[in-house]
Amino acid sequence: MRILVTGANGMLGTALVPVLQKRHEVWGIDAQDCDIRDARAVAAVLRARNPEMVVHLAAYTNVDGCEANPQLAEETNALGTRNIAITCAEIDAAMLYLSTDYVFDGTKTGAYREVDPPNPVSVYGKSKWQGEEYVRTLLKRAFICRTSWLYGPNGRNFVTTILKAAQQQKVLRVVDDQHGSPTYTRHLSQKIAQLAETRAYGVYHTTGSGTCSWFEFARTIVRLWPVEGAEVLPIKSHESGRAAPRPANSVLENRALQTAGLGLMPHWEIALTEYFGEIRQSAQP
Repeated sequence: MRILVTGANGMLGTALVPVLQKRHEVWGIDAQDCDIRDARAVAAVLRARNPEMVVHLAAYTNVDGCEANPQLAEETNALGTRNIAITCAEIDAAMLYLSTDYVFDGTKTGAYREVDPPNPVSVYGKSKWQGEEYVRTLLKRAFICRTSWLYGPNGRNFVTTILKAAQQQKVLRVVDDQHGSPTYTRHLSQKIAQLAETRAYGVYHTTGSGTCSWFEFARTIVRLWPVEGAEVLPIKSHESGRAAPRPANSVLENRALQTAGLGLMPHWEIALTEYFGEIRQSAQP
């Protein structure tokens, strides 16, 4: 299959492209190759490559930045996705769109299912939900993959942020009233590649297995690395000083993956151990 990946130089893109290249003809593009906010540029790039599928990862993912720059968030995450979807429809290409747990408000007591109605509370979440709506209404052949708490090599993420902070200060304060499922880019890449080869289009929750709070995640990070003398203390969300509201419950049930017979990703703590093995090999924490 001919596949074009947007956001190919990002944290997930750098993990996904090599996985897809094992079985497919793959082109990766990033911001320097095409501004997804420019409909004409998008059409020109996609028509030149004529892919059978577009995996759309490119996004403005700075949650607090989106809150401060709502127009940029809408132009990139919503209208940029619309530009991709329109051209996919014109060239008869399928699309896989990466979305987020932030499309939910976090008030549900249990895990969110794919059929639960979104109700985003942040600008970022709203812009990604708008992107989902464009994909859903413009294309018949599309996957929408919602993920959460993503980390991996080649990008800024919570794990590397905690490791760096623990080396600079011995006491870390991390929120304990937000729960979700950490997701390793290597495992998500394998699942996306697996899903892309099916025709089981629709909405999928694609996260690591198991759940934790950010506090529990941080405490596990400094224990498994390990960082000598680092102490992680719990705080509440209102004490964090973050601009954008976050859902208290970001847990996504991966029911559609199971129904499609595609299986689940490993438990987040197993995945974190695997990630640490990878960054130890590269000596690049």
